Amino acid sequence: MRRFNLFIAAAIISAIGAGANAKTCGGSFSSFIAGLKKEAIAKGHAKATVDKFFRTAAIDKKVLKADRSQGVFQLDFSTFAKRVISQNRMDHGRKNRKKYASTFRKVQKTYGVDPAVMLAFWALETDYGAFQGNFNTLNALITLSHDCRRPELFRPQIFAALSLYERGDFSPTKTVGAWAGEIGMVQMLPEDILNKGVDGDGDGHIRLKTSAPDALMTGARLLSDFGWRKNEPWLVEVSVPQKMDWKKSGLTHSQSVGQWAKAGVKARSGKLPASGMKASLLLPQGRKGPAFLALPNFNVYFEWNQSFVYVTTAAYFATRLAGAPRFNPGKPDPSLSASQMKSLQKKLERRGHDVGKIDGILGAKTRAAVQAEQIRLGLPADAWPTKTLLKKL
Repeated sequence: MRRFNLFIAAAIISAIGAGANAKTCGGSFSSFIAGLKKEAIAKGHAKATVDKFFRTAAIDKKVLKADRSQGVFQLDFSTFAKRVISQNRMDHGRKNRKKYASTFRKVQKTYGVDPAVMLAFWALETDYGAFQGNFNTLNALITLSHDCRRPELFRPQIFAALSLYERGDFSPTKTVGAWAGEIGMVQMLPEDILNKGVDGDGDGHIRLKTSAPDALMTGARLLSDFGWRKNEPWLVEVSVPQKMDWKKSGLTHSQSVGQWAKAGVKARSGKLPASGMKASLLLPQGRKGPAFLALPNFNVYFEWNQSFVYVTTAAYFATRLAGAPRFNPGKPDPSLSASQMKSLQKKLERRGHDVGKIDGILGAKTRAAVQAEQIRLGLPADAWPTKTLLKKL
């Protein structure tokens, strides 16, 4: 899923300003399409091909509705993980690992990505290809390009789709996928398919909708290009002592696995990774909840998706598919409601913290601000917002 760049792009585009957006988005739809055609021809595409490609282009209001309602990421890690990691997905993961054993061997040999990592993405994105979305991809991309929130992200995807169309790997009328324009079993945007696509089954085409080898090899190549460290772990569940220096927790701080071990951090099952590896202590629901050591490959997940809860769940799911037990849920303090989280974000913002959008989602910026205020107030600085913190603020 290349929804990961939506969050990055939103921040970049807001900094660019509305003046730049006005040149490439909004206004009359017919004028907008005419502008796209003119740009496509200037890029070297034949006029007849361009006219045919855009012939059925239309605005899809359902795309805009989906874009503005992503409440699933307001859930805490435990709730989200339990919702999406079902026994059925575990069972099908094992079956698909056997079914595509030769592809997974190639994935690991070529890119050093563990099969469990790709299986987890495959499951979370499309239930192993069963549910790939039914939005017309071209119309989704055009709708989000015409909308003036993130045109610089989506407009290039239209021209990438045009290039795929010219080589027979995209249909303006038949290609469907996710609301944000991602296509195929691991949900990737046209530009990534065009530039990073791998013909995994050797048929001369890159078809991520119908070919699992193509999808898995392409997804693994993308992770590799993002900096995946070959054949290294990504996440390990740990147990932590009741008292420690909690301000060292979180993804903004890292130290060696050996240093964490000296602080009393232990592997919940099996062994800790090599003592010299750098790791961050990840406490998705604070010091009383689940605990993990996040290794360098964990950070690569954020290039796939910027949502903290999605990334943590995908990485944990991969450990389960690789043989790890269910995580220990612990007894974390209750999550704040969406309205309480928004109230917290407003209070943090008033104290000078950059929390990004006031959206009720506990993202990286909000976590950092929470931890800073916990330190200031003398509370355990585990970056988990509580009613006590809300009250003190």
